[in-house]
Amino acid sequence: MHQQKATLQDTEGQTAREKYELIDRTLKSKGNPLTISYLCESAGVSRSGYYAWAKRKDAPGSYPCQKEAQDEKDFELILEAFKDRKCDKGRRSIHMWLLHKKGILMNEKKVSRLMKKYKLFCPIRKANPTRRMMKALKSSNVAKNLLERRFEEYGPGYVLLTDITYFFYSASRRKAYLSVVKDAFTKQILAYVLSESFEEDFVLETIEQLYKNPNTTIHTDAMIHSDQGSHYTSHRFIQLLKDKELRQSMSRRGNCWDNAPQESFFGHMKDEIGEYFKDIEEFEKLKGTVDEYMDYYNNERYQYALAKLSPNMFYEYYKTGKYPLIDLVKEPVKIIEKFKKAREFQQGLSSTSESSLSNDSSSNRIQDKDSPVSIIVATR
Repeated sequence: MHQQKATLQDTEGQTAREKYELIDRTLKSKGNPLTISYLCESAGVSRSGYYAWAKRKDAPGSYPCQKEAQDEKDFELILEAFKDRKCDKGRRSIHMWLLHKKGILMNEKKVSRLMKKYKLFCPIRKANPTRRMMKALKSSNVAKNLLERRFEEYGPGYVLLTDITYFFYSASRRKAYLSVVKDAFTKQILAYVLSESFEEDFVLETIEQLYKNPNTTIHTDAMIHSDQGSHYTSHRFIQLLKDKELRQSMSRRGNCWDNAPQESFFGHMKDEIGEYFKDIEEFEKLKGTVDEYMDYYNNERYQYALAKLSPNMFYEYYKTGKYPLIDLVKEPVKIIEKFKKAREFQQGLSSTSESSLSNDSSSNRIQDKDSPVSIIVATR
């Protein structure tokens, strides 16, 4: 009761309609002992004004009725977006889904308000304990951190990020391991392998898969960045990178920010589909669920950092220069500048390569001292 009184007395600056709504909620609250006269006096409004408002709000065609009907209609769209492909979404993802799937520009604040109103919540990400297990198994073959968090300066196909995570599935909490290679610029998942074993073979298979994908363009001597886990410091993994002419870079010990985009991907993936794993009893079905998510992520998982596009759409946008949402929203200036810098970097590498060929035909490798990316003057 005392809390109700304090709330009513703290109504300075509110509109009359907001005060009437507060009075109405207080009257309907369980165990409320306060009278309408007291509530109206405390809120600084007249009883006749409240009665008139209460009569109007329930009348067909009134503003409150229209607003409630519109909220219900809009929430149906939000719920459709939230449940699409069984991947839970937050307000930003729902906002972008509506742009792409329905051509509707719904304000993020409205999405947030309606989710709260109808008690629709997106899971909150938790820390990943995999890091401790991986670091405990690391060896002494640690590469330098050549990337230094410059994830997006070089354009598609230059900086590749890789990491491992695990999932519990089935009622008996069986464990499966996932190895992924991600393009740092486009955020595309270029290769992934799900395994029942923690042996290093599935990590090697991920690199092999990377070069079997006909839709993947890996620049000559691109760099692959990882943490210092035992798989990435093994002699077999290091030799495979040399065979593929991939330069190796590693995060500093215990510093997850050095591979943050990859860590972020795993976190979002577990938030969006992790709760369904407990109902999966067979490994092949788990693999099918992961396959479906990867397809969803690359083609329909829209991201603010990618100009509200999915990773594959963002890559096409980079290649063609055509922004697919131009009829609904403005083309982001920051993205235009980002593309410009990436293309300037690539042109600089191209001119450096040509200069080196003319000056020293015996040299087959060129590297800018300020860049973690080097170029092999050859074609695969």
